[in-house]
Amino acid sequence: MSLLRAANLVVGVLMVVLAMGVLPSVAQVTRPEVQAPPPTGSGPAPEEWAALADLPDWTGIWVNDWVDQIRQTDLNDVPWNEETSAEVDRQIEFENQGRPSGAHNTCIPWGMPGFMMHTHNAVEFLFTPGRITILGELDGNNLRRVYTDGRSHPGPLDIDPTMHGHSIGHWEGNTLVVDTVYIKPEAEIALSEGVGVSNGGDMHIVERVHLLSPNILAFDMEIDAPHILTETYKTRRMFFRRGWGPEWDIVESICLEGNFVDQIDGDGYAIFVPIHPDDQ
Repeated sequence: MSLLRAANLVVGVLMVVLAMGVLPSVAQVTRPEVQAPPPTGSGPAPEEWAALADLPDWTGIWVNDWVDQIRQTDLNDVPWNEETSAEVDRQIEFENQGRPSGAHNTCIPWGMPGFMMHTHNAVEFLFTPGRITILGELDGNNLRRVYTDGRSHPGPLDIDPTMHGHSIGHWEGNTLVVDTVYIKPEAEIALSEGVGVSNGGDMHIVERVHLLSPNILAFDMEIDAPHILTETYKTRRMFFRRGWGPEWDIVESICLEGNFVDQIDGDGYAIFVPIHPDDQ
């Protein structure tokens, strides 16, 4: 049988099949328009937004009282266990020699409790229904979410630990009480940017956040870290309100950005080039 005759036979068979309705027509096999599935969940009701007006005023940009940071470090001893105390003394000696350690020097985020204890940069609090979001300028992209919608902490099989942990909060009058667990064991309890010890896991932090005056915000913290502390460590950190409005917006920054310089490569593309100590 010639190729032409065979081809004509195939075409004929297809015509018969189509006529019998066995195969769909071309119009039937055209792909329908893809429809995205509807989103799930529900947004807050208008009255939930209105209720935010009854909460304390934490608007604007806040900065840590670094003088009080130093005072707390000098006067409020951390109840280290014996092994951790020896490690802290070793790190203090290295810091005095100009060789600081501490995870913050490697561009790892502070996490908790370091974010609230040692940040030297601006912090902003965003109130939305069921949540308070804490944004930190610089400091390795610090971001906290405090859920105030009445939820509990998830079970240990339903969440992965993070540097900032999982935080739930509730209001007792004008005081926000925050409970934080599921913090990565690598997150440090630090005395400074150059001295800090990994918590080792199972750390639990309770914060009571309240205004001491219209422009002073206090974080009263109770820290339990059974692998490195012998008892609960209690400390306070204070933040001053510096202002609000466009001139006070916090800005983006890249950790260790000062270790690079902007240049243009041979193809005209903008690139970051590392700065080597010998080049400075």
